[in-house]
Amino acid sequence: MRLRLLIWVLWPSFLIAVIAEGIFFTVIHPEEILLFGEPLAISSEGIYTLGFFLIWAFCAASSALTVFVLPKLGERPKLGSDESDLI
Repeated sequence: MRLRLLIWVLWPSFLIAVIAEGIFFTVIHPEEILLFGEPLAISSEGIYTLGFFLIWAFCAASSALTVFVLPKLGERPKLGSDESDLI
């Protein structure tokens, strides 16, 4: 089950990271990125790669947090709780 959860987190975050990187680097060229006012001493391909993995990590963290807050299968609501409490 843990492997399935891992796939449920990583696959959608990978797809969104691909789209986000495409949009981000369409607007911003890697040579325009500055770190503390200095250009990065990395090739454009390296910046694309680092950008992709950074975006993927943020998307995966978001998906993992969603999985973390989901109720467990078969779990019943606590006494006194109401669905209107969620609004």
